[in-house]
Amino acid sequence: MATLVLTALGDDQTGLVDALAGAISEQGGNWEQSHMAQLAGKFAGIVVATVPDAKVNALVAALEPLEHQGLLDITVEVADRTPAGGTADASFDIELVGQDRLGIIHELAEAMAGIGVSIDELETRTVEAPMANDLLFEAQATVTGPASLTIDAIDDAVRELGRSFQIDVTPA
Repeated sequence: MATLVLTALGDDQTGLVDALAGAISEQGGNWEQSHMAQLAGKFAGIVVATVPDAKVNALVAALEPLEHQGLLDITVEVADRTPAGGTADASFDIELVGQDRLGIIHELAEAMAGIGVSIDELETRTVEAPMANDLLFEAQATVTGPASLTIDAIDDAVRELGRSFQIDVTPA
């Protein structure tokens, strides 16, 4: 079985998930994991699917009409299930809230990379602060790293970004 990662982007409308799922199912594939969202009027999705090796090209061909009809821009990549850089032994969930500012995602990613941490999942948003006229930055992330990685190391790295952040780090 081949493991595929599909990315899809298009104007949000009814039936897009059904179209993707139908193409995968018709080729004997299995929809294993996905993250999808409507962002600024656009549908954005990432899907991990497995399909028999002999059906990879057929699946790619089955997705082409969605592109030709202008519904979705789709990219299909064959995945290697071996984690980059070996296996990670420690995994943590992070919740972060603080005043929004330009470059905060870059700063957060740089801080995590600086302590050898990979960001496996990241969800962010900005919301209006309840008692002020500012925006708050909120992030939820799952990170992995070497067995020696500790909650304190992650906490220290994030606190270097600014004392105004509230952070909660828990083992995943």
